[in-house]
Amino acid sequence: MSPTETLAAYVVNDDGSTIPEDVWREAKRAVLNYLGCAMGGSIEPALDVTIETLAPFSGKPAASVLGRRESFDPLHAALLNGIGSHVHEYDDTTPKNYIHPSVPVASALFAYASANNVSGRDFLHAFILGFEVESRIGDAVYPAHYEAGWHITATAGVFGAAAAVGKLLDLSTRQMVWAFGLAATQAAGIREMFGSMAKSFQPGRAAQNGYTAALLGRADYTAGERALEGPRGFAAVTTGEYDLSKVSAGLGVDFSLRDNAYKPYACGLVVHPAIDGCSQLHRKYRPDPEAIAAVRLRVAPLVLDLCNKRDLRRALQSKYSIYHAAAIGLVRGKGGLQEFTEEAVADPALARVRERTTAIADDSVGEDQVGIEVELAGGETLSLFVEQSLGNVHRPLSDEQLEEKFRDQAVLALPPSQVESLIEQCRQLDSLPDAGTLARATIPGAATRAVSAVSS
Repeated sequence: MSPTETLAAYVVNDDGSTIPEDVWREAKRAVLNYLGCAMGGSIEPALDVTIETLAPFSGKPAASVLGRRESFDPLHAALLNGIGSHVHEYDDTTPKNYIHPSVPVASALFAYASANNVSGRDFLHAFILGFEVESRIGDAVYPAHYEAGWHITATAGVFGAAAAVGKLLDLSTRQMVWAFGLAATQAAGIREMFGSMAKSFQPGRAAQNGYTAALLGRADYTAGERALEGPRGFAAVTTGEYDLSKVSAGLGVDFSLRDNAYKPYACGLVVHPAIDGCSQLHRKYRPDPEAIAAVRLRVAPLVLDLCNKRDLRRALQSKYSIYHAAAIGLVRGKGGLQEFTEEAVADPALARVRERTTAIADDSVGEDQVGIEVELAGGETLSLFVEQSLGNVHRPLSDEQLEEKFRDQAVLALPPSQVESLIEQCRQLDSLPDAGTLARATIPGAATRAVSAVSS
């Protein structure tokens, strides 16, 4: 079979019985992390503007928007879920391909589940399969696809969303092949949009377009059947170098969820080592920002390719600034949501350290590493080399740390009692009779309904 058909057949025929328990567990952790990000982003201007602008064009309001009181048609709900959950850059990432894998898949699934009855187990199964499809296609075209300027979360994510919703719609293999073709022809998103609202729009659209592809596939809407491998297919058109053997290698045995990483800092993944290392120096030495004469960083070349923004004009740009990353670590010792606001960008202490920070690309430094030298006014130098940053697959966040991260974001939209109820439902997702109760439990003021849904 072709790579496209192999992947389609796998999604259609997998019954979940051979998925290892650790993968099921990691899927629940990923959903918990995703929902926390959606709660934190639910009050952001990017979502407000989208809702106000698109509300007149929405269909029957059958689906919940995570963290909001508004309801939309499922396709628009998928888009809005994707924007809200990605806007803070706090969502999960697979470092092997720099995909934010949960957003396109879970955004579509929550929109579907809030409008259609689906068990928690089936929801989680569809999530695992969508995650796998998205990741494997991303693996096949990375790094050349990403280096060409494509936003791989969006371009690969549309396939994951199509697979996940298509699984719940019970597509045949041929219909899933068509859904993948329809996904491929809608695969879009460019890195030039990083640092603006358009960045989160891209995975939101991937969720919406993948959902659309699955619906049309079910209706026997035909598409090219060599979406991945055709001479004018996704791989050949979007990158000069690819390896489609990665689509099927170890399929059903090796799971990408095992490679998933959860961010401790609300920004681009490649600057996490700098925040981690500078935060360690902050905790150990407490340097006075006024006494910092220079900060010198040695970073992987990709860091300067992605996060070389120095002249910050808006808060979203600070999430892609290696200079801001060093500053918040040294001055505040953390990188939460409050470190990437307009207030933080304007903070004189942070601005002073940013201005004194330089970064050079060093091929000997890995993408999860950084070399740091902080020169103080008195001539003393503080040095540190970070081998592996907090939150990566080698130093993963614990369940407790993930739940604390969830709370920090969710309390921006929900009262504490509702936040705790939501965490409990995430723990029990695979046993919920209706996964839609989890989506509805994110609506502000829905705490009582959330508790009764878990206990029934």
